Amino acid sequence: MRSIHTRAVHAGRDELTALGVHALPIDLSTTYPLTDADSGERALLELAEGAPAAGSPVYGRLINPTVSRFERALAELEGLPDAVAFGSGMAALVATVQAACLVTGRRHVVALRPLYGGTDHLLTSGILGVEVTFADAGEVAAAIRQDTGLVIAETPANPTLDLVDLDALVAAAGKVPVLVDNTFATPVLQNPAAHGATYVLHSATKYLGGHGDAMGGIVAAPAEQAAAIRSLRIATGALLHPMSAYLLHRGLATLPLRVEAAQRTAAELAARLSVHPAVSAVHYPGLAGSDPHGVLGRQLRGPGAVLSFETFEESDAMLAELRLFTHAVSLGSVDSLVERPAALTHRLVPDADRLACGISPKLVRVSVGLEDVEDLWSDLDAALEVLIRINVIRITS
Repeated sequence: MRSIHTRAVHAGRDELTALGVHALPIDLSTTYPLTDADSGERALLELAEGAPAAGSPVYGRLINPTVSRFERALAELEGLPDAVAFGSGMAALVATVQAACLVTGRRHVVALRPLYGGTDHLLTSGILGVEVTFADAGEVAAAIRQDTGLVIAETPANPTLDLVDLDALVAAAGKVPVLVDNTFATPVLQNPAAHGATYVLHSATKYLGGHGDAMGGIVAAPAEQAAAIRSLRIATGALLHPMSAYLLHRGLATLPLRVEAAQRTAAELAARLSVHPAVSAVHYPGLAGSDPHGVLGRQLRGPGAVLSFETFEESDAMLAELRLFTHAVSLGSVDSLVERPAALTHRLVPDADRLACGISPKLVRVSVGLEDVEDLWSDLDAALEVLIRINVIRITS
């Protein structure tokens, strides 16, 4: 198999020579002329059944050539036959849960915490009409029921970077399909389908786009499961916009380079934070003791570019001092972002559940970008010194 660097550049571009173009084209059509009524009818019925292509796109809500190229590219990078793209990662998750649970009548979900806060909230809110059981990795087999339609996990997990052994998880799930959120790892560092996962989900807004200017979500899956998800997308009108598809597809070409460069910086920052006097704990897969199941190197090809750490004092004072890091949600951009999950990304998770899976008010999540490591460290260190001064004043007063 060709290198991930080569595949990232060429994936989804096979037809460009035949089209007579070099750069990815953008198709903004909302409707498409038909050669005759019969061909349009056939195409419409095929697309409604979830086909990845037909004789005509017919209408822009059903399918789009620019979106389809991005889907083929991501499917190739994840080693799966097909992928379906949506306007956001949450839209992709909703359609996948609906296809796996509501359409099949198996309305029970087993999920591993921590998960992205939006995912956690969606599963517990009752919006989707599913029942969720949260379980540790070792409890999954016992949590499976006759009506379980899906097992959901995220690894590395948001925001504690916990690692899940996917081989063990898939074995515990048995015949129940497993959905893995691969947003943090990306196809560069991990391919969950190679370990038995049925669905591989990405918030494409993050690393796949990589520049903080395109929102989208995508789920890769076997052909039959992808067709079921695509049928739902057609019915609900949740198709990814072609301009975003163009930007996200373009981002794939530099994905390996961006992930590898940011990962090197993240590893250095994690090591320095682990001995900083203002930091009580650092969560990063590359640190000693962070990989009890031996996932790194066997399943995960690198520790990634996201880390989190806990401070001895409330961290808002530190966040206010940062000048190079942007205090904002999201991750995976070329610039470094920082946020406090308990106040933002995981605020809608109940307090007790949030604390139980290690998300304390003092936890800070860092998405490391492409800046110079010394510049980033200088900014972090200066901000952390504020917490030390606060603590000294508190002790001496």
